Amino acid sequence: MALGGLPGFRDFFPSDMRLRSHILDGWRRVAERYGFEEYDGPPLEPLDLYVRKSGEEIVGQLYRFTDQGGREVALRPEMTPTFARMVGARAAGLPKPIRWYSTPQLFRYERPQKGRLREHFQLNMDIVGEPGELADAEMIAAAIDVLREFGLGEADIVARVSDRRLMGAVLDEFGVAEDSLAAVFAVIDRLDREDEAVLRDRLDAAGVPQAAADRIFEFAADPDPSLSACVEAGDGGPELRDAADRLSRVLGHLDATGLGGFVRFDPTLVRGLAYYTGTVFEVWDRAGEFRAICGGGRYDDLLAAVGGPDLPALGFGMGDVVLGELLIARGLEPEQLPAIQDFVVCVTPEQRPLGLQVAHWLRDSGRRVAYDFADRSVGRQFKVANQMGAERAIVVGPDEAADEAVLIRDLSSGEEARVPIGNLKPMND
Repeated sequence: MALGGLPGFRDFFPSDMRLRSHILDGWRRVAERYGFEEYDGPPLEPLDLYVRKSGEEIVGQLYRFTDQGGREVALRPEMTPTFARMVGARAAGLPKPIRWYSTPQLFRYERPQKGRLREHFQLNMDIVGEPGELADAEMIAAAIDVLREFGLGEADIVARVSDRRLMGAVLDEFGVAEDSLAAVFAVIDRLDREDEAVLRDRLDAAGVPQAAADRIFEFAADPDPSLSACVEAGDGGPELRDAADRLSRVLGHLDATGLGGFVRFDPTLVRGLAYYTGTVFEVWDRAGEFRAICGGGRYDDLLAAVGGPDLPALGFGMGDVVLGELLIARGLEPEQLPAIQDFVVCVTPEQRPLGLQVAHWLRDSGRRVAYDFADRSVGRQFKVANQMGAERAIVVGPDEAADEAVLIRDLSSGEEARVPIGNLKPMND
């Protein structure tokens, strides 16, 4: 009986690796164009590193075990705790703002479903040490430009943007007590995924007055919200106006970059994670066929909470699973190029040494080259060349060897040319 892989884990056959490499290469290109430096950390960390950030409830979602030294460890489910630890180790000597990115493979024990597996690769981009709105706009712009790198345009994706402080100020003016905010944010985060009656029950359990609950659902029902309408709905208190002004500047910076068409203000976007302290955003496909492609925001208190430096910070994560599904659905997966370009054909075994030399020269010049490992007929070698999708056959026979030349045949057109062997030798050899 054939052995199958573990549920939620992927095999990457060559065709799958093309898409994976395409995504990771695109992530790196854009991150580095934005001036970010790449880092990485170990895939195995002390279990306590994640418990300190997310609480004991995270333990059931991790691949964890006791190692041979008796240490409680876990495969990394996210990169932020490792990032905080690494930044904390050198924060005093690093110029600010710190702009780092990584593309780790992450592991989380949860139910596999569309767009979510038990392992995935993720782009993390973070800025540390910069509290201003330009950094918020920079991070959102980077996320959008990553997706533009793969051919996705305004018709394909939208960045939903809000600010936790803004919604917190609105809820305060609606009459929601501060100690109920976390529960109310969790309800708002699920407005488009659960029945209103269920969510109202949760608000009631959190101690939210019915009048406040009515205002929350009325506020969330606005199909085209604006910052000014948001301020008016919350009766325009000073904290609300300050949060709205800050977000207005973020949106203005994005307009200035030319990316305003990708952005939509959505005050009900709060992101379920409690550690966000300001601007939050998610990028979605406009058709709504997939999960969020990426999400992030400002987390000014988190680094200190997990043992890192007390510095303002913001960032986002973008997984490869949803992105890969979206690229395939839009016909934007990479072209499947043949594995080789040239196939060296030796007419007789006596030309094998010269054929090996020619193959090596071609490889040194950057060509992708293969040849038959067995001494087969010329016809059989040409058949193998065609099966492998080669562009050219490089024929080395007795006549060519005598003339110190090779015969190059274009396998698409059939055109042939005799070329001196010296012309194949790399210039820097």
